Amino acid sequence: MAQYIPFEEGIEVNGQTVLSFINALPMFRDDMLEILAKHGISNPKEGEWYPQLAWLNAFKEIGEKYGANTLFAIGKAIPENADFPPDIDNLEKALGAIDVAYHMNHTKGNIGHYTLVKFNEEDKIAIMECRNPYPSNFDRGIITTMARKFKPPSVLMIAVELDTSKPSRLDGAEQCTYRITW
Repeated sequence: MAQYIPFEEGIEVNGQTVLSFINALPMFRDDMLEILAKHGISNPKEGEWYPQLAWLNAFKEIGEKYGANTLFAIGKAIPENADFPPDIDNLEKALGAIDVAYHMNHTKGNIGHYTLVKFNEEDKIAIMECRNPYPSNFDRGIITTMARKFKPPSVLMIAVELDTSKPSRLDGAEQCTYRITW
């Protein structure tokens, strides 16, 4: 499944998550609100639900207008604004919780997954597969914030990179794979 195409009709995303779209880059707040309204989400509110298709259409326009770095910045803001499970206290739990949070913030259908397929503390590597309709750089932003926030205290640097040896949504595949190293 390529980016920006929902897996099925009728899926909804909560207002708190939509607000993260606006809060990620305060200097573009008015532009973000205008783009959301253009796609059917006017004055989003916490506690309300909105069509995922409308949000994806707004994402697509933002990506075309502002580029990959903006999508990455929006992704980085998600963990600070969306609902996440409260018991996260290490990197492995944090990466696994992305899928739980994803499902907490969406409703009504097949939304896809964020799957932690490998976590090896000894080799300092984790592998995430993201099968969803969101932009690849947005996913990298979410994973990056969670990895940085919950990295082991002794770790100075942690990297999140798209595994270009595997198919990705950037090329029309159903998922993207990310390597997290520390």
